[in-house]
Amino acid sequence: MSETNGITANGVSEQTHTPSQRYLSTRGEDSGLSFEEVVLKGLATDGGLYIPEEIPQAADWQSWKDLSFVDLAFNILSLYISPAEIPPADLKDIIQRSYATFRSEQVTPLIHLKDNIHLLELFHGPTFAFKDVALQFLGNLFEYFLVRRNAGKTGRDRYHLTVVGATSGDTGSAAIYGLRGKKDVSVFMLHPKGRVSPIQELQMTTVLDANVHNLAVAGNFDNCQDIVKALFADPEINATHRLGAVNSINWARILAQTVYYFHSYFALARSPAAPSGFKLGDKVRFSVPSGNFGDILAGYFAYRMGLPVDKLIVATNENDILDRFFKTGRYEKNTSSNSADPVKETLSPAMDILVSSNFERLLWFLAYEFAATAGLDDAWNKKQAGQEVSVWLRDLKTKGGFGPVHDDILSAGRRTFESERVSDEETLATIRDLYRQVGYVLDPHTAVGVEAARRSATRTPEGVPIISLSTAHPAKFAGAVNLALKDEEGFDFEAKVLPPEFVGLDKKEKRVQDVANDWKAVRDVVRAGVEEELKAAEASS
Repeated sequence: MSETNGITANGVSEQTHTPSQRYLSTRGEDSGLSFEEVVLKGLATDGGLYIPEEIPQAADWQSWKDLSFVDLAFNILSLYISPAEIPPADLKDIIQRSYATFRSEQVTPLIHLKDNIHLLELFHGPTFAFKDVALQFLGNLFEYFLVRRNAGKTGRDRYHLTVVGATSGDTGSAAIYGLRGKKDVSVFMLHPKGRVSPIQELQMTTVLDANVHNLAVAGNFDNCQDIVKALFADPEINATHRLGAVNSINWARILAQTVYYFHSYFALARSPAAPSGFKLGDKVRFSVPSGNFGDILAGYFAYRMGLPVDKLIVATNENDILDRFFKTGRYEKNTSSNSADPVKETLSPAMDILVSSNFERLLWFLAYEFAATAGLDDAWNKKQAGQEVSVWLRDLKTKGGFGPVHDDILSAGRRTFESERVSDEETLATIRDLYRQVGYVLDPHTAVGVEAARRSATRTPEGVPIISLSTAHPAKFAGAVNLALKDEEGFDFEAKVLPPEFVGLDKKEKRVQDVANDWKAVRDVVRAGVEEELKAAEASS
């Protein structure tokens, strides 16, 4: 991709050449799409996920070391978004509005936890979860594109976006807070009934804006995710409704999250707690609690853009399909359980996932790299990668898994990634250990990442620090935190953990609809909800 950037006095890039970035599907049928098209479509028409045709290099990344989060985000996002699609002034405004909602001036502050491990706090957004970093941005992107498309249009001629998403807890509230009250957008958020934390459920169901619809599905998160994918694949509803995605299948989610990998690296370089002699260009490891693979995939893109990453540590709970892949080369659902539902309920419910949607994106890049060894042209390599991914995902759907993949493909994955499986007992022990050692309270998902980081530290080259991603505020998972710390002298959950924003949530009015684990039933609910909103809009106009 041809591109040059001018750097202003404060280090913010000014585009001097329009990048010709286009997007393709991991399954090979869609290609040549613009950024706006992939954001509004979400899922490709062939069932695949959108990826950039080329990963741009951040050639001047070291000059960004002192930028604010907002200015850094502008530089990174400008590599992927043509100014012909979003003029620089508009992009800056979208970014500024997205992160003005955060409680920390640094947006995603980095703290020193213990020894060589640092913690990246990603929970300072409006819903106290890392999903806010991407979904505040995505909500404003949707609004920007819709305002532009609907200029001068009225009534049913307006472009109305029907957002359908699945959540294991945090995506739901973050998406709702990012889209509540926005014109020309309906939001239908599916969560597994009884399988999200009480605070997560309350954050979703106490939002009463007319464009927000909470659906409690009788099933697990994978069932919710399957329903969403079935709706995107259904020609009937796609003929009448413009469906949009807020799950991390939406490329904009991944793109926004790449920013905090760079931001945390620069924060570490400035930190007095960094290893002696650490400087820009030295390598760092990242440990990431992983369920749907979106958060750690953003780290992979940061690495491919030029950030010096030693390893990305995939930290899983007992739903360990990702850990098993990196150890065996097989990607298989755990069907050994006698239960009709093979997903294990754990203390880290946002990671109770057996099919990690974003893993498909990594598989494409690994297959593409393998195809390139044949020495043929790039178009052939991309076609081969799409075909390979299609076969793997078909086997996953029909046979419950695939693999082992070719040794060279697995070796390529292991060059960048390593993995760990952390049990509930180990999660509790990690929460307890860190509270005793440094007085810091981890949420259970963050504890999975920290435990994986502690294990990785025993085999990390000397002087290589580890940044562990803290994905949620501990107050969102009171049950696990209290279970770990109830016997600790002086521990008081309300005094030490509970933020004032959570007090009284259980007293607020709630709105939620129970639905069957049946995508056609959900389709009917979506149709009815959108129609009600459109009629209300017509009546008020």
